[in-house]
Amino acid sequence: MKHALNVTREQDFAAWYQAVITEADMAEESGVRGCMVIRPWGYGIWERIQKLLDEQIKATGHENCYFPLFIPLSYFEKEAEHVDGFAKEMAVVTHHRLIQKDGKMVPDPEAKLEEPLVVRPTSETVIGAAFSRWVQSWRDLPVLINQWANVVRWEMRTRMFLRTAEFLWQEGHTAHATVEEAMEETLKMLEVYRAFAEDCVGLPVVAGEKPENERFPGAVATYSIEAMMQDGKALQAGTSHFLGTTFSSAQNIKFQNAEGQQELAQTTSWGVSTRMIGGLIMVHGDDDGLRVPPRVAPYQIVVVPMLRDNDEDAAIVDYCTDLVNQLNGLDIFREPVRALLDKRPAKAATKRWGWVKKGAPIVIEVGGRDVAGGNVSVIRRDRLYREDGKLNSQIVAKGDFVGSAAATLEDIQTSLFADAKARLDGSIDRSIGDLDALKAYFNASKKPGWALVQWSKPTGEGLEKVVQWLKGEKLTLRNVPLDAQAADGACIFTGEKAVERVLVGRSY
Repeated sequence: MKHALNVTREQDFAAWYQAVITEADMAEESGVRGCMVIRPWGYGIWERIQKLLDEQIKATGHENCYFPLFIPLSYFEKEAEHVDGFAKEMAVVTHHRLIQKDGKMVPDPEAKLEEPLVVRPTSETVIGAAFSRWVQSWRDLPVLINQWANVVRWEMRTRMFLRTAEFLWQEGHTAHATVEEAMEETLKMLEVYRAFAEDCVGLPVVAGEKPENERFPGAVATYSIEAMMQDGKALQAGTSHFLGTTFSSAQNIKFQNAEGQQELAQTTSWGVSTRMIGGLIMVHGDDDGLRVPPRVAPYQIVVVPMLRDNDEDAAIVDYCTDLVNQLNGLDIFREPVRALLDKRPAKAATKRWGWVKKGAPIVIEVGGRDVAGGNVSVIRRDRLYREDGKLNSQIVAKGDFVGSAAATLEDIQTSLFADAKARLDGSIDRSIGDLDALKAYFNASKKPGWALVQWSKPTGEGLEKVVQWLKGEKLTLRNVPLDAQAADGACIFTGEKAVERVLVGRSY
């Protein structure tokens, strides 16, 4: 069977991923190494993610704000572990003016900044400084804020959406009076991310705590949602961190408690980025391009009139316009349906396959015969082909389609998630009991999935030995699932009594 892309997932998953981004008009190279131009369809998906997630963040009591892109280097120096964790990725501004010299633009030696400014890699330090001004009394707590912003981490090996020097995200930051309140916040936001990923983006995930070596720099505990891509690799799709007093101590976030004593605030931070779009591509895409779950699709239904530059064209356009107006008057997922009439001057087949590659959930084609019969030709992106390999285009009465459109979109949303969930659940091996079996499992297949193994939670040198062994096998510890079965044996890495179970896998 011939597909719309020139490379399949089975042939070369990495090349397929890049082909989807290109053919779906998601993003392109920018001229700056590691940075991308996000094109309207890709950015439209991000806007949907922003809208839906922003509503959920605000529903939990958080307010949006904005902090500067530039952060004084001294702010990072106050928290040694944090600055060390990001030091190799920091972009630094040292001058504020350029001059002409020998025909080239160069930094003006006379315009050197008194203090270097770091281009925001994350905002714990600058937001912590603000919290120290805002929080004086227990009555000022909790502080619950979020910002939508861009950040820069100077990655050496980049891949669009997954790992770029500049990316977009939201980062939440909170301050609390007690450890219990801060931990409740950390886990609450982890659950917001889990529900959002599954219910809106259709990404089944495993929520759990990161092992010590995978913690965010400066965190007391880090939690993540891990999604499985179609090649079996893990993608960290969101994180939530309990920071304790690490940053409040460095940034002097103190408050007077109800008894009149000074205490350090307990803080958290949490974030989701455009990396989730990379996860969407690799979880839902197929050999014909992208498949976008209806809840995050910029357009859920695209109507393509089959125009032939003759007297029928006006009637076809009027018919399609009426159809789109009816569809846009419907509600789904507590929002109006998003339908588009594609009147571009191109062949209908070209436009059809363009929308197939973009992953529009439903593509409607309307020709003169459809108008005469009061019908539409319906293509569901999640069921693109019939059993005989031919395009699965269903002729449906126009009124019947309008009446069933919302239910069809809901079914597509459910179908995409169910397929991905079945793949995740069927690709985690829970039977591995020793290192030889673990090694054999990951070497037996090009896309083996993950292993859930017994774990004694070693620290120090013991943990370092485990990490080095895993690195030699190109494996990582993902997280300790919150819903994992209790440990009941020996750790496969140390031989000591296990206290929990940890996911092991290859990752992006």
